Amino acid sequence: MARMNIILPAMGEGVIEATINKWLVKEGAEVKEDDPLVEVATDKVDSEIPAPLAGIILEIKASEGSVVKVGDTIAVLESSIAVRPEETEKIEKEVERIRETIYAAREEKKEELQVSREMKSRTPSGKFLSPLVRNIAAQEGISYSELDKLAGTGMDGRITRDDMLKLLDERKKTSIEAEKETDREVQPVDSQGDEIIEMDRVRKLIAEHMVMSKRTSPHVTSFIDADVTRMITWRNSIKEKFLAREGQKLTLTPIFIDAVARALVDFPMINISVDGNNIIKKKNINIGMATALPDGNLMVPVIKNANEKNLTGIARAVNDLAERARNYKLKPDEITGGTFTVTNFGSFNNLSGTPIINQPQVAILGTGAVRKMPAVVETPDGDMIGIRQIMILSLSYDHRVIDGALAGRFLNRIKEILENYTPDPD
Repeated sequence: MARMNIILPAMGEGVIEATINKWLVKEGAEVKEDDPLVEVATDKVDSEIPAPLAGIILEIKASEGSVVKVGDTIAVLESSIAVRPEETEKIEKEVERIRETIYAAREEKKEELQVSREMKSRTPSGKFLSPLVRNIAAQEGISYSELDKLAGTGMDGRITRDDMLKLLDERKKTSIEAEKETDREVQPVDSQGDEIIEMDRVRKLIAEHMVMSKRTSPHVTSFIDADVTRMITWRNSIKEKFLAREGQKLTLTPIFIDAVARALVDFPMINISVDGNNIIKKKNINIGMATALPDGNLMVPVIKNANEKNLTGIARAVNDLAERARNYKLKPDEITGGTFTVTNFGSFNNLSGTPIINQPQVAILGTGAVRKMPAVVETPDGDMIGIRQIMILSLSYDHRVIDGALAGRFLNRIKEILENYTPDPD
């Protein structure tokens, strides 16, 4: 019998720890390979960790409610099954990913320390700032002017660690009081009979992410309509054959994602992110698709390397990710790493919308409902009125790095692809 340490795996970009929500097994329990063992929560998603092999849970090392770092052992498994070579390779890759995550966290810490070192050791009025005080100021964004106003309790009026902690505590209290005051201002005087519903954890995270995005990026939204009659006709003619051949439904979403992936190849400066004063041009085209969940919340699973997949591959990925999203079965890696997002307002028969950018991306496409409308059709015999399938596309973009001309050309390229849609050969 071989013993194996079950570790907390890498949980996505920037995540270095998770909270143990609930153990689904007890010590001594017999488990099969891929059986869910424990529910964990990060600031990005709740997920389950499966058993790497069949065996018996000898020991649970991380209690419910505890915070565990990536790479820590959370349980010990005893198994009579020898680890296959491919499993060894999988474990090695996982270990490498964990190392990369920890390395990234350390680099972030180094950057914070570097910022604190670059701070001057004295305020404009001459107050001395120790390295510890400078480090706290750098991490918490405390300005020189705030430090100048702070009455130090140390020798000769020096600012101490306790002074800094007291300042942060007062900041927090002031923020809480301001929020309470705002709540009192917006609450109706007569609220008898009103129901107060506290946001769940996921909704709080979504709210924070949306507010952060609006604060970060100056949003601009451009619109264009597309005559997708040809695309709709083709899709309706092929969808039954596609289902019979591939065992997959062919919805409009895979077609939209295919069109966006092609357009991003043509306009790589849309497939970017911003880091301070630097623009990061992404090598991979990873497209997120906003997915409504049964509880009313939203999740954005990501189709990695969408430009390298044909329509069939994209359809498989879309159907699989959407189904597992609605059943809360996504893995952390499947909701991170996106470089562009598509949200389909048409799913709810909405004509259009102004979507909020999914940070750290710089653009998001909204697709509206497809409607039959009268439209001018050009023919060899002149213009005529015909019934056409029309939809509205909306592109919200970060005006710090994307100008209207680039956004307009990109949006028009998506329109051209959809109006003349032909899938790549399998």
